[in-house]
Amino acid sequence: IVGLEALIRWEHPVRGLLSPVEFIEIAERSNIIVGIGEWVIKQACKDLSSWQKMGFVDISVAVNLSTVQLRQDNICDFILNVLETENLKPNCLELEITESVIMDNITMAAEILHKLHDSGLKISIDDFGTGYSSLSYLKYLPLDTLKIDRSFVQDLLIDKNDRSIVKTIISMAHNLN
Repeated sequence: IVGLEALIRWEHPVRGLLSPVEFIEIAERSNIIVGIGEWVIKQACKDLSSWQKMGFVDISVAVNLSTVQLRQDNICDFILNVLETENLKPNCLELEITESVIMDNITMAAEILHKLHDSGLKISIDDFGTGYSSLSYLKYLPLDTLKIDRSFVQDLLIDKNDRSIVKTIISMAHNLN
C-alpha cells in the first residue's frame, strides 16, 4: 500500500448509505461543506498519523477539496496547521480537485494550489477528462497527478477508443511532468 483516499459517505436514517454524488452538491450550496471538509481533512490526517506510528511511514492520503473549500480565506493555513498538529510531513497529503473546481476561478485556484504545493502538498486532478474546460489550465497549475476518469478506464481492455484516450492523457501528463 502506497496511498489511500478518504471517501465520505452519509448514513441517512431512511435511505441508508449515500455516496457523495447524492449529497455533496447540497452541502456545497448550504455551505456545510466547509465543516464537512474540515472534519474529513482532520480525520484523514489523524488516521494517517496513527498508521505512521504503527510503522506505515511511506503512505499518503488523498482528500477531495470542493470549490467552496478552495474559496475559504484560511484554507492554506488550516491544512498546514492540521498537518503540524498531527506531526505529518506535507507530502503525506494529496489534495484532489476536479476540473470544475479549477474552472470556477482559475486565477484564485492557481494561487492557492501553488501555495499549498510550494508547502510540500501533492495536488491532483480527479476525474480527469470529464470536464468541459480548456486543457490550457494544465500548464498553469502545480499538478502531481491526473486521475483519469473511470468512464475511460472501465472498458480499457475492450474499447480501442478508450485505450487511445487513456494513452493520450498519459503521454500528455508525462510530457508536462
